[in-house]
Amino acid sequence: MIKGLYRRIKLFSSRRKEFYLFLKDVIGFLPGNTRLYDIAFIHKSASTTDSMGNLINNERLEYLGDAILGAVVAEYLYNRFPQRGEGFLTQMRSKLVNRAFLTRLINETGLHQFIKSRTVGNMAACNIYGDALEALIGAIYLDKGFNTTRYVIVKRFLNEYVDLNKMEGQDDNYKSQLIEWGQKNKREVAFQTEEENDAKSKFSIFTSIVEIDNEIVGKGYGSSKKESQQNAAHEALKDLGETEQ
Repeated sequence: MIKGLYRRIKLFSSRRKEFYLFLKDVIGFLPGNTRLYDIAFIHKSASTTDSMGNLINNERLEYLGDAILGAVVAEYLYNRFPQRGEGFLTQMRSKLVNRAFLTRLINETGLHQFIKSRTVGNMAACNIYGDALEALIGAIYLDKGFNTTRYVIVKRFLNEYVDLNKMEGQDDNYKSQLIEWGQKNKREVAFQTEEENDAKSKFSIFTSIVEIDNEIVGKGYGSSKKESQQNAAHEALKDLGETEQ
């Protein structure tokens, strides 16, 4: 009890008090091992080093969180849809763990504002936000264990921010949708993609534009050619009034 009281006093006197209190509102409890949560929001481009010269960033936590998120979502869908087959469950899991969805989720929680990064360009579009959310899940797992982590994913994320009925009928292959729209309306759809290397973070950012009849109608970013083209097609579809998302 005294130990817990001491930890709370230390927590509220910390310069990071605003972050921990905001985190409590999102996940439902104050962090125990605050260092884990601090690291979860450090992108590799903003890495620091410890006394042994080891890099400090969220890559290891992101790796762990990715595996746990996949397991929890798989279990959740298995129980939520007892009559649906493996194909449907796999498709729904893919929608709930892809980077675009995780980026939207961390934005909606407001936690994106605490990410530390030195990346140049569109940070939200190159997986940094989604990776931070997975790293947070890894931190929760190490700090509180599997049951608490499952509670946060299901009760605080999925139940609060996801409409499964809407997602079930949602086609998120925006490039395919746009190409079909072009064929149907006899319009020429073309994609152009460029790769840029970010020297500070040592990874590539892809930028894609989509043209309809040689006119630019969408632009997208991503950590892969496929992702950037999907984002560009999504923007084009919104511009055309073909999607509300």
